Amino acid sequence: METVEMNSVSLKRPRSEDDVANADEIKRQKILEKSQAGNDSGQSIETVTEQPEDTKNEIIPNEESEEQEEEELEDSDEDGDPESFADMMKHGLTESDVGITKFVSSHKGFSGILKERYSDFVVHEIGKDGRVSHLDDFSVPVDDEVNFEDPSEETFTVLSDEDKQRLEELQLFKNKETSVAIEVIEDTKEKRTVIHQAVKSLFPGLETKTEDRDGKKYIIAYHAAGKKALANPRKHSWPKSRGSYCHFVLYKENKDTMDAINVLSKFLRVKPNIFSYMGTKDKRAITVQEIAVLRITAQRLAHLNKCLMNFKLGNFSYKNHPLKLGELQGNHFTVVLRNITGTDDQIEQAMHSLREIGFINYYGMQRFGTTAVPTYQIGRAILQNNWNEVMDLILKPRPGAEKGYLVKCREEWAKTKDPAAALKKLPVKRCVEGQLLRGLLKFGMKNIISAFGIIPRNNRLMYIHSYQSYVWNNMVSKRIEEYGLRAVPGDLILKGATAVHIEEGDVDNYTIHDVVMPLPGFDVIYPKHKIGEAYKEMLVADNLDINNMRHKIRDYSLSGAYRKIIIRPQNVNWEVVAYDDPKIPLFTTDLDKLEGKPLPVLPTDGKFRALKMEFSLPPSTYATMAIREVLKMDTSIKNQTQLNTTWLR
Repeated sequence: METVEMNSVSLKRPRSEDDVANADEIKRQKILEKSQAGNDSGQSIETVTEQPEDTKNEIIPNEESEEQEEEELEDSDEDGDPESFADMMKHGLTESDVGITKFVSSHKGFSGILKERYSDFVVHEIGKDGRVSHLDDFSVPVDDEVNFEDPSEETFTVLSDEDKQRLEELQLFKNKETSVAIEVIEDTKEKRTVIHQAVKSLFPGLETKTEDRDGKKYIIAYHAAGKKALANPRKHSWPKSRGSYCHFVLYKENKDTMDAINVLSKFLRVKPNIFSYMGTKDKRAITVQEIAVLRITAQRLAHLNKCLMNFKLGNFSYKNHPLKLGELQGNHFTVVLRNITGTDDQIEQAMHSLREIGFINYYGMQRFGTTAVPTYQIGRAILQNNWNEVMDLILKPRPGAEKGYLVKCREEWAKTKDPAAALKKLPVKRCVEGQLLRGLLKFGMKNIISAFGIIPRNNRLMYIHSYQSYVWNNMVSKRIEEYGLRAVPGDLILKGATAVHIEEGDVDNYTIHDVVMPLPGFDVIYPKHKIGEAYKEMLVADNLDINNMRHKIRDYSLSGAYRKIIIRPQNVNWEVVAYDDPKIPLFTTDLDKLEGKPLPVLPTDGKFRALKMEFSLPPSTYATMAIREVLKMDTSIKNQTQLNTTWLR
């Protein structure tokens, strides 16, 4: 079976005219809803800037005004025209830069546009039981026990905006008050009950009591158990017969998972770390996944459906356990590739090959960042214990267009090496650059290791994992170039959790789909053929010792792993459809079905053709790499934008 060298062709344009119009419309809606919020429940539509994911799912606390300022800055910077974006990407990475150079199928490639609309890319999580997550039920489960925690609709409107502001400040320990008094205007037992319920439901960690003051009734809110109460919602009101965790299906559009968790936690006024999930999902997509949250009722969660844009919550149930990262079986993808040029025969060959052979299990481009300084370079410097290089790679000026404030920050850093001065140029402090500068300000220029440690742990580990991925991609390309698509003596296979070499006499018992390759680390073995030597040569060239991947800082010691060379997707289906209007959806989503929206009637002889494809993949595999194999195109943003800005003219 032949392997084919990749052609340098681009795949998608990241921002169509339709996208820009949609973004403007969304902003108008947000402004409108914010202005109207004070006239009804006091809830406003909020956006949260992208946060680096931490293993504890925590965010860096900021004053609300600063958050809003950062949100506006980041939103405005995203709205550049496509040619500005192409400028930004001119110095970005191509696939060959990160070792992605081979194909396994023999069909002729063809072009198509991926994610012309974010709704063209839909992801459904597959749980460890093999069940695909779908949003198909908004109903709230009914308990046998009546629970004071379950709020009525009146709960969300009984408190004024001023009351909510004061209660939130009390809850978050933002002022010196030890309690907040709310006057009961219509003094009835029912009214007092609703206020008690509203405070306790909307502000976990606060308790209430009724007091008479000067002949008037007041509800007094106060902290029940100090600062720990904020992260641990009240236990005494939760029925013993009910599971401690409310599991639900989250449907989201154009937001990544941590963004979504941050938005939900802000509206519920709880810390993000009481949420758990099995895997993070793409931002530019429609995704459906299971989430669990500690001691928040389904009724409270269901109310968010009335408050939030681009989110829907449903399929509620109570269970006794949270969710854990990595527990999922995989993801099911529904993808539309628009404006395809391939013949029916080319498409059939491509899709049959995807189903029967599969694709090279490369780490996709999103693993390596989008700027002129790839994440794997920073990871390599960390592993080399070269901390000045780490600092320079993150902070120094770099070629290519960037957000204006980042350019000014980098220029200031290059000129003065003064973290305080550079930080002043940076209104968005929660980016990696801002976090590192704050660390340098706190610990000093001679303690870069501690300064770097301020960056959330998951982000720091992302850099060294990016380097592992870079090595793996390059080695797999070499392995396929050297030995093709067959198992050979010296290859590695997994027996349980242990990797063993294929011996000469056993080679006929295995196929390329059984072969794994190691991610470099201190507890792995390497192939017993030319590729084993190639690993050593690559790490020696990077001034690293393949036999000693332990770092003096434990977090940065690379424990290795194994990854299959070829992945064969499951449940592969496809269909070619014609259409005239690029703005119309070509399939119905879970939300469309719940709302009873019919699929648009498509013309049989439309001027455009689209390939609708479905497939399931295991965790930690990249759908873009499967699509790359079908189209035979470079999926890097650099190549995508260079072609597509021309196409837009």
